[in-house]
Amino acid sequence: MNFDWDSNKAGINIMKKVSNGELTDDLRPEYDFSKLKGVRGKYAKRFQAGTNLVRLTPDVARFFPDENSVNSALKSLIGITQAQLHHAH
Repeated sequence: MNFDWDSNKAGINIMKKVSNGELTDDLRPEYDFSKLKGVRGKYAKRFQAGTNLVRLTPDVARFFPDENSVNSALKSLIGITQAQLHHAH
């Protein structure tokens, strides 16, 4: 499998093909991903199950201690919106 990153779309050039078909790494040295502590596939099962994962910005996340509080707030907002739509018609 060959990867061809489009640097024009991404604004960066991480990898590019060389004439023999191999990839070269053009990643800047200051981007050291070896120090990241992510877990590969951590959310894979949720993703396959069709769960929507949303990353909240820190200013919003501080109001929600867990996923249940986020879902409760969103359900309330949906209820309010639907009620307003029904009253408008």
